[in-house]
Amino acid sequence: MLTSLYVRQFAVVEAAEIAFGPGLTVVSGETGAGKSLLVDALMLLAGARADSGMVRAGSDRAELAAEFDLAELPEARDWLQREELDEDGGCQLRRVIRVEGSSKAWINGRPANARQLGELASLLVEIHGQHEHQALLSRPHQLALLDAYAGHDALLAQVRDSALQYRELGARMLKLSGGEDREQRIELLRHELGELEQWALPTAELIELEANHKRLANAGRLAEGAAGVVELLDGDSEFALRRALGRAHAELGKLAALDDKLAPLLELLDNAAIELGEAADGLGRYAQDVDLDPERYIEVDKHLGHLHELSRRHRLPVVELHDKLAALRIELAELEGAGDALEKLATQRQHLRQEYLDAAAQLSHGRATASERLAEEVSALMIELGMAGGLLRIELETVTGDEPDPQGQERCELLVSANPGQPPRPLRKVASGGELARISLAIEVATLGKDTVGSMIFDEVDTGIGGAVAEVVGQKLRALGGQRQVLCVTHLPQVAAQGHAHLRVSKHSERDSTHTRIDKLDASGRRDELARMLGGLEITRETRAHAKQMLERAQVD
Repeated sequence: MLTSLYVRQFAVVEAAEIAFGPGLTVVSGETGAGKSLLVDALMLLAGARADSGMVRAGSDRAELAAEFDLAELPEARDWLQREELDEDGGCQLRRVIRVEGSSKAWINGRPANARQLGELASLLVEIHGQHEHQALLSRPHQLALLDAYAGHDALLAQVRDSALQYRELGARMLKLSGGEDREQRIELLRHELGELEQWALPTAELIELEANHKRLANAGRLAEGAAGVVELLDGDSEFALRRALGRAHAELGKLAALDDKLAPLLELLDNAAIELGEAADGLGRYAQDVDLDPERYIEVDKHLGHLHELSRRHRLPVVELHDKLAALRIELAELEGAGDALEKLATQRQHLRQEYLDAAAQLSHGRATASERLAEEVSALMIELGMAGGLLRIELETVTGDEPDPQGQERCELLVSANPGQPPRPLRKVASGGELARISLAIEVATLGKDTVGSMIFDEVDTGIGGAVAEVVGQKLRALGGQRQVLCVTHLPQVAAQGHAHLRVSKHSERDSTHTRIDKLDASGRRDELARMLGGLEITRETRAHAKQMLERAQVD
């Protein structure tokens, strides 16, 4: 259950912290006051895409945070434990959106990504937007609604997994068999393997080859340069370093005979003379031993040339060609020995197909049973919502094809008759906007509450209805609030009167700044807010009396 929501510098809200309790909490306010900001904040905490327009003007960032009580949400607790994000049984979601558009998120104080936010939020809240009824026109959405109502999660997962594994095995069999070009593929692999076996090298040998190439290409310069340095160190010139060092040693020896403190420095010159001699000798040997072998250079250069050509052809860096060689060996072995492997895969695939057919048959039976039950419930609710004679029927159409379908063996079509005597026709073809909103709400009331999510959020799903129908909608939402926490953004007093708690969103302008406030109303405040929703700008004594009566009747009901 959602226990608190905190927003700061978010859209037109400077700062607000709201505490939530169980039951139905309604949110009202004048048009444009920002009633849906609470829903927007929860959607962002659920991983929705953020942009800089959500940051209040003049601020550098917006901050959102929500806390949840997980006492009755074991799936959420298990998820947090698996992700190593659990913290003493509590749950806090936090997100910061910066004005440049970037954002960061935390779960229980630890950094989290959008995937983690979305997965956790799906176990905590269920958000129904004011335009969601349009999704009801989609046949995949209709099938998902039916499965959610029937509680087919485990069966659906089994059907989907069997179908996907069946397809994966088919792809492996096609690859093993090589399709129609198997022989050509084997011939090509043998040719490519021959080239790679001749030229491709392990990383260490490749590094050595490149070093040899560089050394051979510059052999003349290396020999000449080394000899030149030897001349500087130990040549016949009076400026050669060893000669100069010898003179310095002789002078310092005379001085050391006069002062013992110079003896250590004289020793340093001795060591320097030894190291200088070793360097000169080493360079001399190097200059004599440099490999001036043009034929070897041509051979190494040719090897590198082949490697770069293979790199271009296989579209891989030279260093990865040796790994490619290993991969091609495996592929060739699989193709050449495909017979036994194909037979085993075919047997596995046949078993998977039977598993799929068994699970899909159970799913089909469950869908047929659930469709009749759901149709009866929705039809009854449609009548309660002011659609006298309304009728919903759910038609299941069998899917034909040789390949197992991850969604099962049927598709769903909602058929509706909004008036008595009219035959049911596809919902997407006959329902008006107002009818669609009411049918959607009827389906939501019938299907919601079938999962374990603790909080349900409705953002003006009562759009397009009013009068007695609006009161029925409010009663349905209040009844739903008796089972779980419900938050409903509404503009209808009939719905607002049914709330166990009431939040009012108001907008205030001061000079060049606009602020939005969110207040929790007491009994008197609720009466005044309902009077405003009933009477508009002019609130009379009669309007207040009507508002009081609505509240009293809702509490009695």
